Amino acid sequence: MSTFADASPAAPTAPVAARAIDLTKVYGSGETQVVALDHVSVEFRQAEFTAIMGPSGSGKSTLMHCMAGLDTVSGGSAHIGPTEITGLKDKKLTQLRRDRVGFIFQAFNLLPTLNGLENITLPMDIAGRKPDKEWLDRVISTVGLADRLKHRPAQLSGGQQQRVAVARALASRPDIIFGDEPTGNLDSRAGAEVLGFLRESVRELGQTVVMVTHDPVAASYADRVVFLADGRVVDDMADPTAERVLEHMKRYDVKGRTS
Repeated sequence: MSTFADASPAAPTAPVAARAIDLTKVYGSGETQVVALDHVSVEFRQAEFTAIMGPSGSGKSTLMHCMAGLDTVSGGSAHIGPTEITGLKDKKLTQLRRDRVGFIFQAFNLLPTLNGLENITLPMDIAGRKPDKEWLDRVISTVGLADRLKHRPAQLSGGQQQRVAVARALASRPDIIFGDEPTGNLDSRAGAEVLGFLRESVRELGQTVVMVTHDPVAASYADRVVFLADGRVVDDMADPTAERVLEHMKRYDVKGRTS
């Protein structure tokens, strides 16, 4: 079995959008101590779609939350571009997350009183920034929402609501987008649409996406899959297929389960 250290190196021309260096996250102490991340070092390159996979308890969501500045770390460092985010004061960290990081969660997190367009531009409205109209139009076109912008969330299907959430994450043109099980609440057809939009945002808009998922089919939309087990990076796969991802998951004692 290949290990992360043995994986093929990234193309030297690909700038790094985010990196973890010797990242550690420990919960509790003594007999109740749980090591969620065990000295993880990993890079995510610009204009690339990366999936993070692993069995339950492997640390995949913890890694994403620490790298996105949503959780503190116990040791090591996390970086967005050239900026080390570990140790940033709350105000600076909030500003960085607002201006340079996009988020897509399993729950759509849309405001029910706002229409689609208002939900998409809400983070920029709060920050007092006007959206780049040309970029916003490209994003809306990419996710196929042009005819749904005046509809409120209750008037949209689950897939359409998640597309609004994707557009919201893209609209401010962040350095990187983190998605935590972004298709977990969708049926297979709507999930495939959202994954297709994420992949297109990378290929057509040059966006960088890092997605935590338990689903080999979802992971197959990515350019690369990083595998975690017991809080460590254990493998790194380029050009994944659902079959190859599932076969790799079986190696980590999940016996065909991907939950």
